[in-house]
Amino acid sequence: MTYDAASESRRLMRAEPTATLSTGLGGDGWPYGSLVLTAVDHAARPILLISTLAEHTKNILADNRVSLMFDGTLDYQERLTGPRVTVLGRAEKASDEHAKARFIARHPSAAMYAQFGDFAFYRVEPERAHIVAGFGKIDWVAKDRLLTDVSGAAQLAEAEADMVAHMNEDHSDAVGLYANVLCGRSGVGWRLTGVDPEGADLARPGDHCRIAFDKPAGTAEEGRVELVRLVKRARQQAAAG
Repeated sequence: MTYDAASESRRLMRAEPTATLSTGLGGDGWPYGSLVLTAVDHAARPILLISTLAEHTKNILADNRVSLMFDGTLDYQERLTGPRVTVLGRAEKASDEHAKARFIARHPSAAMYAQFGDFAFYRVEPERAHIVAGFGKIDWVAKDRLLTDVSGAAQLAEAEADMVAHMNEDHSDAVGLYANVLCGRSGVGWRLTGVDPEGADLARPGDHCRIAFDKPAGTAEEGRVELVRLVKRARQQAAAG
């Protein structure tokens, strides 16, 4: 597959459930890094759930410029040969319910914290990203290339929760095949957590993975077609041994 810096950046942002959030400490400008749970919206804008009691939130309220480093190197013996992307942007409170629902679906344990008065959802509006994806694959990616055009994908967003519930309740075997065969992940208890125009996210306790669609999906039917295509591929690969 041909390497594309923007596509690989989005893949990492969508696939990784955590990131290192860097903010300016207090008013003195010292960089401050912290580990945060992440999700992304359909365009690939990062979503955070953070508390006003946390240092990083205090920093954001003083200066909303942030960076998020998504680390895809965990499975590499030589970590520095693995892919990672740093997204630079501005964090603002998120009010739309779809962004909140995507975060909770990805991190169910966060539902409790979302009810606390000191917690709020934030969305990071990227300005650019810097990706290191391997030898000779180091690029800056501008915002207009980084984000997915979702102007024709409103119907998919509206149907996402129902699609996810249907797959988990009625086709858990297919979800398991996605994870075990297409992602190469072991274990049972996998569930679908989200469907976006470029693919779908899966999780089980302690693990996450992502499957990519062959074609972009803007509607529930297009998403269904891609999910069926992928389960057929997984069954073929499993049968071939």
